[in-house]
Amino acid sequence: MAKIVTMPSTPNFIRSNFVLRRAVGSVASPYTGKVRTQEYDGVFWEATVNLPPMRRNVAKNWQSFLLELNGPVNHFKFADPDALLNQGTYNANDLKAKDRINQGSIELDFSSTTQTITAPSNTTPFANAVVGDFIVVTGSANPENNGTDKITTKTNSYTVVVESESGGLVTEADKTGCTIKSNQKGATGINLSASSSSATGTIKKGDYLQITSSSTAGANPVQYVMVTDDATLNVIGGEDTYGVKIQPKLRTAITQNHLVRFATPKGLFRLTTKDVDWDADNISNYGISFSCIEVV
Repeated sequence: MAKIVTMPSTPNFIRSNFVLRRAVGSVASPYTGKVRTQEYDGVFWEATVNLPPMRRNVAKNWQSFLLELNGPVNHFKFADPDALLNQGTYNANDLKAKDRINQGSIELDFSSTTQTITAPSNTTPFANAVVGDFIVVTGSANPENNGTDKITTKTNSYTVVVESESGGLVTEADKTGCTIKSNQKGATGINLSASSSSATGTIKKGDYLQITSSSTAGANPVQYVMVTDDATLNVIGGEDTYGVKIQPKLRTAITQNHLVRFATPKGLFRLTTKDVDWDADNISNYGISFSCIEVV
């Protein structure tokens, strides 16, 4: 079983290359030029970093760290070196996942004209939803109607207007067996709340979040994501709540009160190669660089 090795905190890297890798297949028609794409689950961060020249008394900490990693066997917590602090003003360490929409099998109507999703009038799937919440719909016969949507208008407890991540809804009536949930695997938007009544502030485009493994403070990261639009802030019962658009998509569902770290968020990474090396000159100035990849 892999262990987590603590990375030295200083000095910070002087150069970094941060990459989001996606597994996307594409096929182009030789006759029309039209391209079809298929997105797969493999989405992860990769980085190459360079440390400044160091004397041996500092370099030894990094040498020991790299050797303890045992190539790609062990893991370490790591973040984009140029974005260690978020730009948003949220003033607590963590946020909590909120499942304000959790509807099992239900009949739905989809409208391409009004971009509305409507359930039967005797149901209340959107009773606890607020504008800015993200929902994940499944069960439609049309791929465009499945996936992540952002609620832009709440008409009532069974009808909402949405902004679809697919580019737009397709008209479909009386589709049974659909589900409407939040914070599901594959979601590109998540619903969160402040961790306490005193926690408040903004979450801004470009901020990073650390999806943790549980609802326990200090739990290890399981995914590292970036906020791709300023979060929608609502206050419900004196508690700040947020609809947060993210990339990449969630690898696994997060449940009620699951913690998402805002302060100094990190992901879980491993080295990309089994070998480590460093350079040194005749006055013991060391040069160290390495490449790593997010654990999936």
